[in-house]
Amino acid sequence: MIAVLQRVREARVDVGGTVVGQIGAGFLMLVCAEPTDTDAVAEKLIAKVLKLRVFSDDAGKMNRSLQDVAGGLLIVSQFTLAADTSGGNRPSFSGAAPAELGRHLYEHTLAIARRLHPVVASGQFGADMQVHLINDGPVTIPMRVNA
Repeated sequence: MIAVLQRVREARVDVGGTVVGQIGAGFLMLVCAEPTDTDAVAEKLIAKVLKLRVFSDDAGKMNRSLQDVAGGLLIVSQFTLAADTSGGNRPSFSGAAPAELGRHLYEHTLAIARRLHPVVASGQFGADMQVHLINDGPVTIPMRVNA
């Protein structure tokens, strides 16, 4: 799975003018499933995200995890993370999982996150979403997790 984590002061997702998910300080996680991804890959990704130490400790060093700071986690599906731009000016998205698998892995990712962390919000799979955020730092971490 491909993910981009953004440390945020706050973030929200709107669909059709309605807020469908929002958090205060924490992570906005954009996530894309790839064709060979499995439930185990999604579980590995969430475990890594929850323990990633990029929040400041008392000395101002990035030494605390999302769990340590009790931050929010807003998970948004974004198949465009699989874009291949090597062939021209129009990206190919064939590296993204087919919609049915993508939906399953997104929902599984949400379920695991909600089981392991108390503050989890989400976007809406397949919807035209407007994502609003205040990036903190800025801290933006690209990730790829494989089996």
